[in-house]
Amino acid sequence: MSVDSKEFHEKLEQARADARTVCADKGEGSPECAAAWDVVEEMQAEVSHQHEAPEKSSFDKYVEENPDAPEARIYED
Repeated sequence: MSVDSKEFHEKLEQARADARTVCADKGEGSPECAAAWDVVEEMQAEVSHQHEAPEKSSFDKYVEENPDAPEARIYED
């Protein structure tokens, strides 16, 4: 499931609602409350992670700096 999908965002909103309910029932300092918010944080971290640009490899940087190098050639089938 893509983090940009409507389904993912609905699950994230449901996780937030569940966390609020658990914390209201069990108390703000309860282990259950902490665990419920951990789920929300993990989902939010996944969204953040998915939107990061992947770091370029040394080879990719080399090819950008040296587009005429033999290693930069692209052969089509």
